[in-house]
Amino acid sequence: MYRIDCLQFANWSESIFREMNDGGVHAVHVTIVYHETFRETVAEMSKWNRWFQAHGDLIIHGKTAADVDRAKESGRTAIFFGFQNPSPIEADIDLVEILHALGARFMQLSYNNQSLLATGCYEDDDPGITRMGKEVIKEMNRVGLVIDMSHSADRSTIEAAELSERPITITHANPHAWHPALRNKRHEVIKAVTDNGGMMGFSLYPHHLADKTDCTLESFCHMAFDAAETYGVEHFGIGSDLCQDQPDSIVEYMRVGRWTKGIDYGEGSAAAPGFPPQPDWFGSNLDFGNIEAGLKAVGFDDAGVAAVMGDNWYRFFAENFGRQESA
Repeated sequence: MYRIDCLQFANWSESIFREMNDGGVHAVHVTIVYHETFRETVAEMSKWNRWFQAHGDLIIHGKTAADVDRAKESGRTAIFFGFQNPSPIEADIDLVEILHALGARFMQLSYNNQSLLATGCYEDDDPGITRMGKEVIKEMNRVGLVIDMSHSADRSTIEAAELSERPITITHANPHAWHPALRNKRHEVIKAVTDNGGMMGFSLYPHHLADKTDCTLESFCHMAFDAAETYGVEHFGIGSDLCQDQPDSIVEYMRVGRWTKGIDYGEGSAAAPGFPPQPDWFGSNLDFGNIEAGLKAVGFDDAGVAAVMGDNWYRFFAENFGRQESA
């Protein structure tokens, strides 16, 4: 069985890398970009290259599913790069292939707001995938850069699933029916993604949880069981959205970037942006065992637990990180 978390945005350090190893986490998709330009993204990649060099006993740069095996066999964690915004490609479709060659494996088509490619979930109107978005989807399919619609609006997500010739992802969200957060996904959205072979990662971020910080492990695992029964267990994994050791000021940057001089307060809150406390059963990379036990307790069999905890993501990586075969 693999343990794979398909979204974290931590304040990275040797202690977190070591904690990943101690928690038996074989691979993590890490956000390296929210609003950065191409050149700024390359600088972030350079920072990671230094970490790979300095902490080569703990982490490796993941580019293929085989790297997950290499990490597991050597007691390390494979780090896969992702962007929560298409800002790194700017308005240049050629940068899709270049960024994939540099190691990127996931890119969201929008982050809360309207982008050049798609509409974010905070916008009042959702006209769907743009003309450039349709071309970028084709190019992402061709090179093996996975489409992520975690922060995108409903119509845009459904259209992306229909337009893409390869499965797409919602790497970190939960069903809207369980908890009606703005970022959680409605039935028709999850169905569109899973009907086309896509994957969804269950989020542990408190704003996405029923009862938020007070959400119980049992409630979370029942939600996962219901989703697996409805759409098929093969379409789900974990995308914790764990933001470990981050200062509250980072939330403001995530939401605001450089697009406004004001404050984006987020999902109905009048308070300044900040990180809510994690539930007491999931606060770090040491706690994935709690989820495994919780899934078993609500009725998942051993194969189902393994599928959700990482085997499904491993299969998805193996099938979608490479170039599309020519007809």
